[in-house]
Amino acid sequence: MFKIKNVSLDIVCGVTSRLPDTHQPEVAFAGKSNVGKSSLINALVNRKALARTSANPGKTQTINFYHVNDAFYLVDLPGYGYAAASQKVRESWGKMVERYLNTSQNLRAVFLLVDIRHAPSANDRMMYEWIVSGGYRPVIIATKADKIKRSQLQRQIRQIRETLELPDETDVIPFSAVSKNGRDAILAKMGEAVAKRREEASDQQD
Repeated sequence: MFKIKNVSLDIVCGVTSRLPDTHQPEVAFAGKSNVGKSSLINALVNRKALARTSANPGKTQTINFYHVNDAFYLVDLPGYGYAAASQKVRESWGKMVERYLNTSQNLRAVFLLVDIRHAPSANDRMMYEWIVSGGYRPVIIATKADKIKRSQLQRQIRQIRETLELPDETDVIPFSAVSKNGRDAILAKMGEAVAKRREEASDQQD
């Protein structure tokens, strides 16, 4: 199984920062404020506080590049839909994320987090459309799966599929930061993205 052996916060980009060319594969994670993105990242890398979690939405206001296994970057995008932020600030975050999705030369996969308890919001749908328009087919992570009954799981996943109008082949992975259910499936998808990049580089050298 794909394993994360070491990780460090390597690059932090603000609104006016120039986006880096890391020269390594990147996998990005997007989601609305308070959807559990920081908790997911901490669970993936087996660290309690690498990504800062907060009860207050909007904690992540930068694009954070975590260097993993000295081989690729996990990119934490700013949470969107933060109502308490000013319209100007929200727009600047949106432009920063859109610029990254449209210009990164190293991005290989995008994971979009949505709260499994609710139908995806208008902001979720907009982010999904941004990702798709950038040429990516996102993996959907349905967070907070421990907060619903097991009998509700498939119904909630179906609601996510219908609201986002997902193609049949799009993966929807339920995840719980409490039980870590779904972690292995997400790591496997990350591993596939990184391996694909290596294969492409090898093909070009041949």
